[in-house]
Parts: sequence; C-alpha cells; structure tokens
Amino acid sequence: MRPELLAPAGNLKKLKCAFHFGADAVYAGGKAFSLRAFADNFSDEELAEGIAYAHERGKKVYVAANIFARNADLPALGAYFPVLQEMGADAVLVSDLGALALARRTAPRLPVHVSTQANVTNAEAARAYHALGASRVVLARELSLEEIAAIHAACPDVELEVFVHGAMCISYSGRCYLSDYLDGRPANRGACVQACRRTYRIQSLGQEGWCDVAEDARGTYVMNSRDLNLSAHLAELEKAGVSSFKIEGRMKSEYYLATVVNAYRRILDGGYSAALAAELDCIDHRAYTTAYAFGENHATVLADGSQEAGTCEFVAVVLSARDGYVCAEMRNRFYEGETLEVLSAGVAHGKAFCVQNMTDAGGAPCADAKRVQECYRFSCPYPLAAGDILRRRRSV
Repeated sequence: MRPELLAPAGNLKKLKCAFHFGADAVYAGGKAFSLRAFADNFSDEELAEGIAYAHERGKKVYVAANIFARNADLPALGAYFPVLQEMGADAVLVSDLGALALARRTAPRLPVHVSTQANVTNAEAARAYHALGASRVVLARELSLEEIAAIHAACPDVELEVFVHGAMCISYSGRCYLSDYLDGRPANRGACVQACRRTYRIQSLGQEGWCDVAEDARGTYVMNSRDLNLSAHLAELEKAGVSSFKIEGRMKSEYYLATVVNAYRRILDGGYSAALAAELDCIDHRAYTTAYAFGENHATVLADGSQEAGTCEFVAVVLSARDGYVCAEMRNRFYEGETLEVLSAGVAHGKAFCVQNMTDAGGAPCADAKRVQECYRFSCPYPLAAGDILRRRRSV
C-alpha cells in the first residue's frame, strides 16, 4: 500500500481544501487538548461534519489531543475520547502516556497515534507504544532515513508517520519552554507564540553596563529554523518504511495548503520534477532544508531573516464553473485584462489565461475586482472545478 498524504486542517474550510487538492487524510484539533490553540480548530459539530465529509470520499480524519495533560485535564479528556469514537474519528493523536492509557480505557475502538511530541527516536520506544495500544507513531523530526529504516525493520507492525514539509522548531521535536518563559503561554499546552522567530540581541555586562555583542554578518535570528522540504526524497522515505507523509501547518493559509498538498500529491503520483519543486516556491516560506534526513545537519538555522515572498500571489477561489465561465471569490484585487494562473488538482493546473468579460456580483460589467470576498464572473478557456484557485505570478 502506498503511503498516505496527510495534511493539516485548521478549520472545516481547510479540511475540504486539503481533500480537494489530493490529501488522503487530515489531522485536526478540537477546541481543547490540541497543540495549536491559536488555530480556528473544530467544534464537536464541525468535527462530526468533517469526519462525515471525509468518509463520504474515502478519506480519513485524525484528531489531535496531544497536550501534555495535567491532573485537571483528565476528566474532560476521559469524556472526549468516547465522543471521538462515536463520531467515527479514524484516530486520536496523543503525546502523553496517561492520555494514551485513558484513550484505550474509555474508547477502546478508537485507534491511537503517538504524536511527534513524544519524541520517538528508537525502535524500543516504538515497540513500547505499540504494546500499549498505539497503532502508529509520528517519529521525531530529528531522525535520519537510516534510523527510520532501522525502526521499521525492528517494528514492522507499527505504522510510521514522518513530517515531510513545513515549519521546523529549534527545540527537540517541539518540546519547548521558551514561549512560556517569555510570554506565559505554554507551547506544550498549545499556546506557543513562536518566540524563536523573533530577532534577538546578545549582550554582555561590562564595567560600564550592558553592551551589544555582534553575532556575525548574517543577522540576529539565532533560534529561527529553516522550513522542512523532503519533496525530492519521498521514494527514499517510502523505501525506509514510512506509512504516512505529513505536512505541517494547521495555522497556514488556504492558499499555502492548496499549493503544498497539490505539489506533493503530484510528486507521489507521477514522480519528482523541477516543475513540481518550483511549485513549493509559489508560497511564502523560509529557506528550505532537508533537516536530518541524511544525518547531522548544522545548516538548519535561518540566521539571515524570516520568510521570503512566494513567486505567486493568491487571487481568488473558484466557486463554480460552467459554459466557459467561472465565478470566483476575490481574495486579492485583480483586473480585467490581467493574466491569471490556475492552481488545480485537474488537467488545467498551471494554465494561464486573460481575464475577460468580467461582471460583478450584481451582473454589471466590471473592470476592477476590488471588493474583498465578492464573487466575480469572467470567461475562462479551461475546465475548472469549485475549490480550484487562481493566482498571479509576481514580477521578478
């Protein structure tokens, strides 16, 4: 069986976007117990709707309940797991041993996956979690391909999930106290403020008080990490025994999600190419790294700044398409006569066309699509589908 493509879903709209562009499964969080407290996240009703939507399409939904639980969390967690089981969630992700035991006891039919926060770095840990009832472990991001293959060889019955794309953390698999220390918002309970992305100034206390100490010519982002990109190495990961390729980003935009999922889906189905690699430059991102896939790597720190602008800009989402026309919801201003490009899971992907015969939501001729989230209608020579995205190339 081919590895699944697993995408983040910060809300119901993003869940549907991920499936539209080719994800096999998504991971999502409820309003509590998730390590992305600042994402929109799902109410119980939205989660039930999302699970039903996924199952109608032969897809899966995994629900994150991966905080490091305190005693006060246990009663609510114990009540939450049976709710997920009743909804038909395909698995719950946990980091905490107590949460794992509680899930197995209160919802015995609910599969359990062990989050990357648990720092599984060896075969004995994977085997131990499996013995406790986990069917899958999300391996620590610090492992090499060689180490992943060794874990699979020793534990062939354990599904292995690996991050292949997205933001990296300067701390070991995200187990960080910096956010809590500086801002009183604990990362390990879902409230990380990404303090590591800030600029810092190193100082020394001399005879005359504090004085600046220069770092080097590259800057002061001493804890800022590059973004992970293993798109060129999916075949090697599959050979190593990886069951699921995971994309990071429950707080990322719909456009980011569509672009990354579409690129990885096409790579999985048709192989890696320079054109598909370039798709991953269409989004805002930090400089890419393969992290530790090939062993120790000291070039993961991004010392010279933060994100760089993508080569494309999100313009509109297609709401409907028929008879040579599309109706699209505006996200960034565009004009009649402008050339737009298609982001699609279909055959029109990458095609460019000129916006013509545009009308506004009232049906009046319009040359300037300037009202945010208004629906504009215009001709398009390609077969598009609801959910496809229109973008523009940024000038070099």
